[in-house]
Amino acid sequence: MTIKKSNRILLKISGEALMGDDNYGIKLSVVDRIANDIKNLSKKNIDICLVIGGGNIFRGLSASSEGMDRAQADYMGMLATVLNSLALQNALEKINVDTRVMSALPIHSICETYIRRRAIRHMEKNRVVICAAGTGNPYFSTDTAAALRAAELSCSAIYKATQVDGIYNKDPKKYKNAKKYDKITYKKYLNEGLKVMDSSAITVAQDNNIPIIVFSIAEKNCLVKTYSKKNKFTEISS
Repeated sequence: MTIKKSNRILLKISGEALMGDDNYGIKLSVVDRIANDIKNLSKKNIDICLVIGGGNIFRGLSASSEGMDRAQADYMGMLATVLNSLALQNALEKINVDTRVMSALPIHSICETYIRRRAIRHMEKNRVVICAAGTGNPYFSTDTAAALRAAELSCSAIYKATQVDGIYNKDPKKYKNAKKYDKITYKKYLNEGLKVMDSSAITVAQDNNIPIIVFSIAEKNCLVKTYSKKNKFTEISS
């Protein structure tokens, strides 16, 4: 039986979070702010691993809907996550945070290949581990990759960074009467067809009893505030 480490978390960041107010790409000032937030969180003696999406550069599902081969499109999306991971690694190392990028796709020239035991050892040495290239397989989202990595790396929780401060029953940017959930069960989340994380990621988290904390990454020092329960968020759990 795998025992979860209470001071080890997985942070899931969407690729879109790296755009800032731009329409696409990587905004370095935003990446630097996120890196500083991660550094502040690491000072609390927390093991941190990350999974970053690639939607700011390329979305495999969107390309597939326009006629591109799905597997090929997903591989391109995985490579986009590697670009984002390298950008965040650079920002972290500029502020003296020891970091390793570990890719599910072997790319030896620029980063390590993901190996579970090696990732755990890096975290034991106080290194931030960035898990790139999703699961290494097409047809799986980076949300699902985050849930799988959290399970196999014995994380106590998944922190899902979004553009809003939690989960609502409908889009709060469109509907002023949208209701925010402070807590919601995995079952209710799936039954209501909510879209903050895909259903396969929720199922993996549910099967391994890993709570998911959904919060906004827009605010400075949001990671420490959310971890310390001094920020708005929604918890998905049993």
